[in-house]
Amino acid sequence: MKRLLQLFTWWHDATLNTLFYTWRKGVLVGEDEQGNRYYKHRKNHRRWVIFNGDPEASRIPPGWYGWMHYRTDVPPTDESYQPYEWEKPHLPNLTGTPAAYRPPGSIVTPQKRPHVTGDYEPWTP
Repeated sequence: MKRLLQLFTWWHDATLNTLFYTWRKGVLVGEDEQGNRYYKHRKNHRRWVIFNGDPEASRIPPGWYGWMHYRTDVPPTDESYQPYEWEKPHLPNLTGTPAAYRPPGSIVTPQKRPHVTGDYEPWTP
């Protein structure tokens, strides 16, 4: 069943064609903490990722992002990359889910909009 899904549903996982291409032409460069695997072509400079789970581009960590976008030729596995203290771990995009942020007063929340404080003056011509 999984192979049949790979054949027809490219949005869930790597297709059979991508896996075959990776097997023939790809060299595994490394893997990140989420299980995403990063590859490069044996002969040219093409680079790609096979996601572990949902293929969401924001799941690529900063170190691998730099390598994927050719900002550096050294992958994070070959250097001692340490994220900055202000870099936070990945959070999925929650837009369209029940966990999405909805401010008070939104039409989809039962809360009422906060009362206006009176410090706003509308422009009048």
